[in-house]
Amino acid sequence: MSLRNEGPIEAVIFDLDGVLVDSEGWWNEVRIEFARAHGRSWTHDDQLAVMGGNSREWAATMRERLHLESLSAADIEAQIVDGVVGLYASRPSPVIGDAPAQVRRIAATRPVAIASSSHARVIGAALAALGIADVMRAIVSSDEVEHGKPAPDVYLAAAARLDADPRRCLVVEDSLNGVRAGIAAGMTVVLIPNATVPPAGNARELAHRVVGSLAELDPDALATTPSIG
Repeated sequence: MSLRNEGPIEAVIFDLDGVLVDSEGWWNEVRIEFARAHGRSWTHDDQLAVMGGNSREWAATMRERLHLESLSAADIEAQIVDGVVGLYASRPSPVIGDAPAQVRRIAATRPVAIASSSHARVIGAALAALGIADVMRAIVSSDEVEHGKPAPDVYLAAAARLDADPRRCLVVEDSLNGVRAGIAAGMTVVLIPNATVPPAGNARELAHRVVGSLAELDPDALATTPSIG
């Protein structure tokens, strides 16, 4: 997709899971174990069905797909979140490459924020592992807005907290729903494909730019480059 000529990038908003921490596998592992404990199975298609949704949405989806009428969505949400937070406490942190250094590099020149589908407790655990909470001007969970990704709500909320024009914001994503959310918010979207959980569908075609890593991300270059090469 061609880049829009809206002027320089004034703020950068990062997704979390799959961009800064390689934690999508942890979420899937916890859901598989949860399903197994209830005599069910959790498949790849099930995992795709919950990606991008906020906690209310993915918990309701899990309840429906696993046919767990005996449990409330809130109970499911609490157990899954507890499981993921527990992995952050008990395992080496799944930081992607030199993500902390790259975020600090970008934060030195413009405001940065997190806009994540994760629960606030998981975001807190991830930021503690990354050691970058101090540079974040805003941290927004999709649980704080009405709709999760691919709706634009979480990105628009992050821009509002940064007091930034959405048209001058750069979104850094790894998933199809995230790319769709950033585009729906009217922002420029860069896709960094995750090797563990590659982006589905036409995410590469929808994104304004695809780069291999955060080290290749140059907001200033994006502001002046007219289209994808």
